[in-house]
Amino acid sequence: MMHTDLSLSIIILAAGKGKRMNNPALAKVMASLSDRPLIDYVLETVQNFITHNIFVVVGYQKDSVIEFVSSKNIKNLHFVEQKEQLGTGHAVAQVEPYLNGWQGNILILAGDVPMISFTTLKEFLQKHNNSSADLSVLTSRISNPFGYGRIIRNSDNSFRKIVEEKDADENQKKVNEINSGVYIVKSDFLFEALKELKNDNNQKEYYLTDIVEIFRQKQRKVEAFPIADSDEIFGINSQQDLFQAEKILKSKT
Repeated sequence: MMHTDLSLSIIILAAGKGKRMNNPALAKVMASLSDRPLIDYVLETVQNFITHNIFVVVGYQKDSVIEFVSSKNIKNLHFVEQKEQLGTGHAVAQVEPYLNGWQGNILILAGDVPMISFTTLKEFLQKHNNSSADLSVLTSRISNPFGYGRIIRNSDNSFRKIVEEKDADENQKKVNEINSGVYIVKSDFLFEALKELKNDNNQKEYYLTDIVEIFRQKQRKVEAFPIADSDEIFGINSQQDLFQAEKILKSKT
């Protein structure tokens, strides 16, 4: 069942190198899972949405990504280049000129999270709209949250911020609600917040996650919805992750 929403645009982040994938000749999203590039799964899922536009942010080994994605002949799909790898926040910011002032919701996905389902994304979009949120994060609760950004909530359970594993203290590391890397953000507030990002972290990168606190400072409504099955938001960062993802895929067929 297609979902038509012309007040929605989609951004797929596909610029990364994947340092731990041990294949410098390949963009991370082109790593093969069951004989298909990771990004192919994400493209298949987003094709169920009829949206204003789909943007694929490319960077490392961009020609192979562009060639593969173009072969899919997806309507209203555009490529945006991130010339330097300065983080996810910087990657999303590259899209602004291509939107030409268009206003609506922007769904942000990672090209290396292949198992996210259309059903979950549709429910996520409904929850975002129903709660009148300005920014929503899709989350999941998992038994071993190591490595993931943690969802930090206030004592009243309202969503406060996302803390990356390497920046988390001992208490925060015990939190088992994790960031999936999937967001829906109102476009006008998104690009305004991205301009305020700073790169004073361990990686010297502009993290997209930091916009949550910027939104809160501006009294904008932020929500985190723990509705994803943890398998769906399994991100691929290493060869070992690919083996694990193969197992998950086989168990579902």
